[in-house]
Amino acid sequence: MGLIHSFLNLVSPPITFVSLGFLLPPYVVFKYFLYLVRGIFSEDVAGKVVLITGASSGIGEHLAYQYAQRGARLALVDRRERPLHEVADIARYYGSPDIITIPADVSNLQDCRRIIDETINHFGRLDHLVNNAGVANMTLFEEIEDITSFNQIMDTNYWGSVYTTQFAIPYLRNNRGKIVVLSSTAAWLPAPRMNIYNATKAALKSMFETLRVELAPDIGITIVTPGFVESELTKGKALYSHGTIEVHQDVRDALIGAIPVETVEACAKAIVRSVCRGDRYLTEPSWYNSVYYMKVFCPEVLEWFYRIFVYTRPGTSVAEALNKKMLDATGAKNVMYPPSIHSVEIEDD
Repeated sequence: MGLIHSFLNLVSPPITFVSLGFLLPPYVVFKYFLYLVRGIFSEDVAGKVVLITGASSGIGEHLAYQYAQRGARLALVDRRERPLHEVADIARYYGSPDIITIPADVSNLQDCRRIIDETINHFGRLDHLVNNAGVANMTLFEEIEDITSFNQIMDTNYWGSVYTTQFAIPYLRNNRGKIVVLSSTAAWLPAPRMNIYNATKAALKSMFETLRVELAPDIGITIVTPGFVESELTKGKALYSHGTIEVHQDVRDALIGAIPVETVEACAKAIVRSVCRGDRYLTEPSWYNSVYYMKVFCPEVLEWFYRIFVYTRPGTSVAEALNKKMLDATGAKNVMYPPSIHSVEIEDD
């Protein structure tokens, strides 16, 4: 066996290089052709049933509005009941003909079963499942006081999507439906302070890439990797060292710096358009793709950037982060951040 592996180690790199030289150009042309075709024959979701988790705010809220404008019927899920009803009222105004709200916690297996049961009992079908619910952390790993209090990130971001998907698959298969997964560029960016959140988003991406193989061609899967988008996360709302939800905009400033934050409306519009086209992946805004190539070909550069500009040693104020100092000195926040994320209050979860 050792000789076989030695042989493969020797011949695989040149064979792969030569194969890519022949296959890559026609593959790119074929992909572009498919992109054009999918754009022309985009799915009409009018009257179809779309279930969205984490629908009371941020991307989930505006996905509800975008689907509503296209005439979809909606099942909206979130732990926070009052804002969920407010989103439903606005979605009705935008044109959704039928909406139900389901207060539930996706980290709870039985709640996920109930979410699907209530959707099917009301509508009789399910066409799109949007796994959007999530929670983030913004604290250095060494500063976490009780690591078990951060289990909720994996329970919500990963298991919440997995639980809901398993119960939804039979109904999605009946209608050749679609699953939409809100992963993140954090799945491949080693941003400090977001360690556990990053890991859950990477797990989501890997899980649903595997499910794409298992469920095709009956169910399509679109994996979305947003960058910094107007949301509770970019308002600085996250889990911190005590394991509780807090708002610290100074930490947010150190992490994001002068990177432009996209409006949530623009992001949601791009996501629904991409899902209706049947895209496999969407990175939004698309310029983050260039950062991905940097991660693949020269990961040390990204690590160096985060180490120099974002990271501060445990016990050191985030005000010392070079990112934050540059942001404060230039006033770039007023240009790069949407007005809505300059201040935020904690709502009851």
